[in-house]
Amino acid sequence: MNLRPHRREEPELNLVPMIDVVLVLLIFFMIATSLRHESKLEIRLPESSGQPLPSNLAQLEVDIDASGRYAVNGQWLEGRDAAALKAPLQAAAQGRELPLIVRADGQTPHQAVVTVLDVAGQLGLKQLAIATVNAPAPVRDASPSPDP
Repeated sequence: MNLRPHRREEPELNLVPMIDVVLVLLIFFMIATSLRHESKLEIRLPESSGQPLPSNLAQLEVDIDASGRYAVNGQWLEGRDAAALKAPLQAAAQGRELPLIVRADGQTPHQAVVTVLDVAGQLGLKQLAIATVNAPAPVRDASPSPDP
């Protein structure tokens, strides 16, 4: 019979995993707060150099002029809101999966283009192209290069 009292080991707290978690959280918050200043980024829009789509395919076309008026397949619409655009676009699609081509003037309000994209999403149109003009070819010097 052992009558000596048992020594209990004192529990120890390992701080290394807790420091690791705090360090990961600190890094996460540092990165997340640095991404909040998106409006201060300088953005240069790209130019198009792709091949044109074949014109013999059935497709939907939405034209937007500089004032924000819409035309579906060449027919100008009366209204300038999503409700005025939705019915003619749905009628032109006739339940088919047609590609939608958006042609907008360079001075078109951004909201007009977003409205077309929103209506296309509501109608389930998944094939979308934004019409652009090809970038002008760089001018090359026509003078002959000197031969060595």
